[in-house]
Amino acid sequence: MDEATKKEIAVFRFGVIADIVGRKLARGEKERIIREKASCRWEIPFSTRTRISRSTILSWARAYTKARNLESLYPEDRKDRGRPRVMDEETIASLVRLKKERRGMSLPVLLKEARARGILPGRLTVSYATIYRIFKLHGVSGSDTAYPDRRRFEAELPNDIWQSDCLHGPRVLHEGKMRKSYLFAFIDDMTRLVPHAGFYLNERIDSYVDAFIKALSKRGLPRKLYVDNGPAFSTQILRHATASLGIALIHSRPYKPEGRGKIERFFRTVRMQLLSTVQDGLTLEELNRRLGDWVGLYHISRHSATKEAPLDRYGNHLHLIREAPKHLMDHFRKRVTRKVDRDRIVSLDGKLYEAPVPLIGATVTLLYHDSDPSRVEVIFNGVSHGMLIPLDVHVNVRVKRSHQTVDIVPDNTVEPEGRLLKNGQVFGREGKE
Repeated sequence: MDEATKKEIAVFRFGVIADIVGRKLARGEKERIIREKASCRWEIPFSTRTRISRSTILSWARAYTKARNLESLYPEDRKDRGRPRVMDEETIASLVRLKKERRGMSLPVLLKEARARGILPGRLTVSYATIYRIFKLHGVSGSDTAYPDRRRFEAELPNDIWQSDCLHGPRVLHEGKMRKSYLFAFIDDMTRLVPHAGFYLNERIDSYVDAFIKALSKRGLPRKLYVDNGPAFSTQILRHATASLGIALIHSRPYKPEGRGKIERFFRTVRMQLLSTVQDGLTLEELNRRLGDWVGLYHISRHSATKEAPLDRYGNHLHLIREAPKHLMDHFRKRVTRKVDRDRIVSLDGKLYEAPVPLIGATVTLLYHDSDPSRVEVIFNGVSHGMLIPLDVHVNVRVKRSHQTVDIVPDNTVEPEGRLLKNGQVFGREGKE
């Protein structure tokens, strides 16, 4: 199992146990949460199972509590590696997703479409009984419609849950051209305080990460982040960052915004009270300045739902807030995998780096920021091996290598016997080799 697969499974496992780690719970409350989780159906990455036992949940929680890192939730390598199986986990997961999309379709027609899409290889023969058993195991065999139990909720404490979303804003003047703006915002579920809100020129992940980092720096770490399924909220960098910070990333069901009602209500207020007074043509800086002034007034105004000012309600529980770590930016680095060449070279975004000698031939994970290409950390088997060194071919001309050591040979050195070294070549006293 490769590193990326292990990380995805670990992120899922953290999402399961996020409610029972990182805070003190009464024994009865903790047991109640575990029972609820054990009775739920889950879409487990790379697995056909849909249930998680109480003992498994407890073992994940113990492992994470002991180590306090995502690597503690990595799955162990399979003991049956190399043995052939009729259908791999990825194929099963794709079949289940197709069945959810085509619930009314008969099984023969469904399998025909699966082969047309390339989900089932043409050479693979699978019995109808096997497919029925898989669908029954995942709860997609029946056609009955179950209506969801929707209830109004509110978090018990500040920073228990943040809701976040993106709002399309007015057109702004940027570098002489009119550009569309996008508002990324966060709202605390219990207090209705806005940790951060800001307009950007695009709705890509880099804009959302910038807004998220500012929110965390201002108001600390939430225990859960509730978002929709938009492109900026479904990226690998956001999943890994939230998991490493101990934040459970929760996505609402597609086209079901009811669970994010508070951020939707906040956006409606922004439209009525702020954007209705704003004309197209402001600069992005002017628009954000107006937004900051408006949010400042919003924080000290009595909220219609809580009957308190958001800032007052938040301030009453400051002792419960988890501060953001000192090196917050490190949790939002990009991750790529590369193989180290035999000459220790690693290529990244058109630049060449030198890796440590022990990593020759290994497939490693690189962590970096686009804005700082000089700092690229190399990870192998979950262990950091420091920063990569940018390749300098001029220095390498003067490198004398051995199996375990590397010595730099000076440009001009006179040995005790009087032999002169020039650019790594040995000459006699008369300058001849």
